[in-house]
Amino acid sequence: MMRTATRGLAAILMVATLSVVPTVAQATVGHRAIKAKPVATGLNGPSGFTFAPSGVIWYLERGTGEVHTLDPKTGKNHRVFTISGVNGAGERGALGIALSPRWPAKKVVYVYVTRNGNGHLQNQLVRFSASGGTGHGLRVLLTSPASADPYHNGGRILFGPDRKLYVVIGDAHNSKNAQDRSDNFRGKILRLDPDGTGARGNPFGSRIWSYGHRNSFGFTFDPVTRRLWETENGPECSDEINLIAKGGNFGWGPNESCSLSKPGGTNNSGPTPRHGPKWFTGSTIGVTGAAFCHRCGIRSLRGQLVFGDVDTGSLRAIHVNTARTGFSSKARVIATGLDGVHSVEVSPAGRIYFSGPNGIYRLVSG
Repeated sequence: MMRTATRGLAAILMVATLSVVPTVAQATVGHRAIKAKPVATGLNGPSGFTFAPSGVIWYLERGTGEVHTLDPKTGKNHRVFTISGVNGAGERGALGIALSPRWPAKKVVYVYVTRNGNGHLQNQLVRFSASGGTGHGLRVLLTSPASADPYHNGGRILFGPDRKLYVVIGDAHNSKNAQDRSDNFRGKILRLDPDGTGARGNPFGSRIWSYGHRNSFGFTFDPVTRRLWETENGPECSDEINLIAKGGNFGWGPNESCSLSKPGGTNNSGPTPRHGPKWFTGSTIGVTGAAFCHRCGIRSLRGQLVFGDVDTGSLRAIHVNTARTGFSSKARVIATGLDGVHSVEVSPAGRIYFSGPNGIYRLVSG
């Protein structure tokens, strides 16, 4: 089922070459304004980024496959490597990046990317080594067929507190994929060892950690509980935030219908028990990256989950409950006019950064 929010995301991604600094509408939270401070603008589609322990940003050019470093202190921007054969149409492209948890002792870079492989369009997890400011030795660790249309590729990758690599792959615009637990990785969150194989302790003896997912551009670990939270793009009726459980079925699949009551209509497929969302929208906003404010330097956001969207170009924050298993408040807008939010990340110093179509920004108190 196609929805306007998915089309909106693709449209925003496809204009990523425009060099525009967003006009940010500040929001007053707890008597202090919050605003986005540009770190670098005029970039070419930096949808996915991450941090080295030193604070240097590693980011991807979604449409070209270029991998860059950016020093937030000096502004120095350096191209390290280019992944060949990238297809950046629609929601495809170089989408997710992570560094080895042993960095800098082991300088290995992981990328989730849509590219042409062996004559077929694939979503791939690849890695390469970095030394002397350049990359070398590209290796494909995992492949999954990409849809004939350019939507629902997922793309977020992140090493967890257990030093395993978590990867989300969209359902390739076919809801049946999300309930297929064979060797079909579409509509799943995967948990991998650094070599791309399934990690020990996975629930099904494979790479799959959870299933029944539609499409996701964001997940993050709670720094207090170490549990995984995921944002999920729904069809035209709602988006979600989920608390991921090992082996959990999150209910997206062939029985989905927006004509049924929310959120059950989009969480009604596959075996029970099914895990429902902890938060869902009344209409779609194109929810994307998320991160917790643990030491983010903005007192009014302390302990809350911050997440973005592409349809309204906003950042929102929401309080978690005492047990940190759900939410205790409504989500509220903390910044608007951001020209679309893609990834949301936490720096080694605890500050919250986010990317848009043309730049990378840091959240600060006004």
